[in-house]
Amino acid sequence: MQYETAAQIRQALAAGQTTAARQTEAYLAQIAKYDGVYHCYNTINEQAAEQAAEFDKQGDKEGPLAGVPVAIKDNLATEAMPTTCSSKILQGFISPYDATVVQKLQAAGAIILGKTNMDEFAMGSTTETSYTGATKNPWDTGHVPGGSSGGSAAAVAAGEAPLALGSDTGGSIRQPCAYCGLTGIKPTYGAVSRYGLLAYGSSLDQIGPIAHTAEDCALLLQVIAGYDEKDSTSKKDVQFDFAAALQNADLRGKKIGLPLNYLGDGLDAEIKAAILAAAEQFAALGAELCEFEMPMIEYAVPAYYIIACAEASSNLSRYDGIKYGYHPERFADLEDLYLTARSEGFGLEVKRRIMLGTFALSSGYYDAYYQKALKVRALISREFDKAFAQYDAILSPVAPTCAPALNASLDDPLAMYLSDIYTVSVNLVGIPAISLPCGFSAAGLPIGMQLLGAHFDEEMLVKLAAAYQQKTDWHLKKPQLKEAE
Repeated sequence: MQYETAAQIRQALAAGQTTAARQTEAYLAQIAKYDGVYHCYNTINEQAAEQAAEFDKQGDKEGPLAGVPVAIKDNLATEAMPTTCSSKILQGFISPYDATVVQKLQAAGAIILGKTNMDEFAMGSTTETSYTGATKNPWDTGHVPGGSSGGSAAAVAAGEAPLALGSDTGGSIRQPCAYCGLTGIKPTYGAVSRYGLLAYGSSLDQIGPIAHTAEDCALLLQVIAGYDEKDSTSKKDVQFDFAAALQNADLRGKKIGLPLNYLGDGLDAEIKAAILAAAEQFAALGAELCEFEMPMIEYAVPAYYIIACAEASSNLSRYDGIKYGYHPERFADLEDLYLTARSEGFGLEVKRRIMLGTFALSSGYYDAYYQKALKVRALISREFDKAFAQYDAILSPVAPTCAPALNASLDDPLAMYLSDIYTVSVNLVGIPAISLPCGFSAAGLPIGMQLLGAHFDEEMLVKLAAAYQQKTDWHLKKPQLKEAE
């Protein structure tokens, strides 16, 4: 018997109603049956069934994720499987070490199912820039699952994993969750170690959970969070305990800010209606909804893309065709080796962002673009500080539309960048946010909302999300899946 949530799997394992081997085999069978349609995975862990059987024999049954299958994004380093970032330049690359979050999953008794597809080097919002091919949305195969953690989100939505890890640089956990009808958390910057995460934007990236429920996200986040001496940005004394937050659905006395300019021009009418309906539900649970304005939001996207591309330009300079990864067969000299390896190894979107970042950092433009973006970042941070002095959380849309059709965004990269308007500010200021489903469009596509919190206030966000999910059933709905022909 296959249980749908990690919490249900843990309860069944503890009661002796199932085994890790049975659960793992069920998810591997689901992958074999459906992944030919949705392409959620780049690599399947060939040792997963054997590891689950070994766990049943002598594993620590007390671990918080003991015996629970988990999928991980293909930008997290693993010794046992390739780490490719869905890029030609890293095809076949095997890391000499495991990422800290992977080590923590294994220590907690989780069974890793495989590595999920993503936008190349996490650069994209649709999982269409992947060298291995696009992932499709389980709710409608004519639409994207979002990105860059689209493979992780689609895997959970398609029942190919109960839990998954993604990374969020500008909304890459929250937006795919919104498009696929799931729950996901972008943690506070520094709450989860980035050691072993192949970097896109080092001051923006955070690893976080994707699942069906806030409870499952809390289970996974509690395992992976905490200080790591191998990550200089990791914060000390970070310990989450979500038990009380999950049990108490009383929201009386909690204040939720609703920024009216988030609900203005450019937001789809169906999404606006769903957000306002969610606000009414929070009010019914006892929370006080307070309308206010966040005028700095209009500067978030340009500031984000200047900073993110500048950091990407620096981070991706290490892929030179010499040390590891793709090595061209023919080249004239060292300079030609660099040029050929990077020209052939990187996709169009990655090249575009490297060029934008290099331009922003170049002599004569550094002050005009990069320094100005850093100043805007500080102003946005100050505005959020003022907001959280008054409110326990902020409610907003995740994206201005539901999941776009396949190929629609690749032809218009500017439109793809602008679709991040509600998510990138969270990464710029390093605060946590949780995305969760709150409705469906007339076309049957999921609609998501997000709750933003103050630094290291993940427990508040989980409390609000869990209370909402106790009174609604959007997170319980499942897509009708298609088998490969």
